[in-house]
Amino acid sequence: MAVTTKTVEESCIAARRAARELAAAPTATKDAALEAVARLLRERAGEILDANAADLADERAAGLTQALRDRLTLTEERVAAMAEGVRTVAALEDPVGDELERKRLISGLDLRKVRVPLGVVAVVYEARPNVTIDCAALTIKSGNAIVLRGSSYAERSNGALAAVVREGLVEAGLPEDAVLLVAGGGREELAELATQDGLVDLLIPRGGEGLKNALKDVATVPVIYAAAGNCHVYVHSEANLEMARRIAYNAKVQRPGVCNAAETLLVDAAVAADFLPDALRDLHGAGVALVGDERTRELAGDVEVGVASDEDWSTEYLDLKMVVGIVDSLEEAVEHINDHGTSHSEAIVTSSPEASERFSSLVDAAVVYTNASTRFTDGFEFGMGAEIGNSTQKLHARGPIGLRELTTYKYVVRGDGQVRE
Repeated sequence: MAVTTKTVEESCIAARRAARELAAAPTATKDAALEAVARLLRERAGEILDANAADLADERAAGLTQALRDRLTLTEERVAAMAEGVRTVAALEDPVGDELERKRLISGLDLRKVRVPLGVVAVVYEARPNVTIDCAALTIKSGNAIVLRGSSYAERSNGALAAVVREGLVEAGLPEDAVLLVAGGGREELAELATQDGLVDLLIPRGGEGLKNALKDVATVPVIYAAAGNCHVYVHSEANLEMARRIAYNAKVQRPGVCNAAETLLVDAAVAADFLPDALRDLHGAGVALVGDERTRELAGDVEVGVASDEDWSTEYLDLKMVVGIVDSLEEAVEHINDHGTSHSEAIVTSSPEASERFSSLVDAAVVYTNASTRFTDGFEFGMGAEIGNSTQKLHARGPIGLRELTTYKYVVRGDGQVRE
């Protein structure tokens, strides 16, 4: 078990020391650590799965929804995918040291703007043990140390995974405290992590609105919120309806317990009668509980569609439930999305380039799709190897948080004796 016995402050101090060493590590050394982690994940798969089985059997996990249990569950295939993800991160270009800008100043000084690691990143997350590996791989490659705080009901799984990463770091000659896992604890421990000024350079919470609100009340360190995903699929009046059925179904059903799954389906009134009966039947057949507005229910036929409450339109279900509504125009769809969405991922299905362009420019979201499922908002799918989360903020990082989003920059200036007059 790799959960540290240090206090939160002691863990952050240890991570700060490790970060200084890791920031100077050459790319080859960081890649060697990641290759060791990938190999060890496969070698220790049995131990990892045993730890995960114990978490699933623990009474702390008994009250989880089926979607959350799916997020908690590890399989041989998921462990193998984690290992492959680590190797993918290792194969990516190292952002540290990238020269972003260079110029000669009037004074004769040579000025360069270069990427550098942030330092110590803290991540608070719920349910998904694979986050332990994704986050560790990205921070190692980008030269950052990380302090991880996972859910209490995933404690054994996270501990087994963190132990693998720390062993890989040592094997490559890097400090094992570049990855530290602290016990879940309660609100007091969370507040302590969020107030480690001078030790934690960035805090990224991955979880529901309750976690976000708890941190907003206390955080004094910089925070990027890996926010909730109330994502929409809008079927435009000029949509290919067969394509729209596939996209709406995939966006909801393929993996409903994740933040890029669609929670709301909006359909233009011009095509609602042709589209909705079959689409609702598809979703209902997959076990999706449907609620909708009055016009949707009138077109539902023998498919049960409950009455949508005001709250439904703004809810991230993370489960097999979807709210469906009919709109009279693209502008109404955009207004609805901007009012009720969380600025995560939004999709339009249309054959009109003009409609696509207008939707893409007017919708306020980190990722906007035309004729594709929202399920592609993912660091791996975007070629980042993995992600620490999806940011819906507009400063520093937006969308999947990958290697480059875990760096900042500094100005490096070289002169030959200049002094300012």
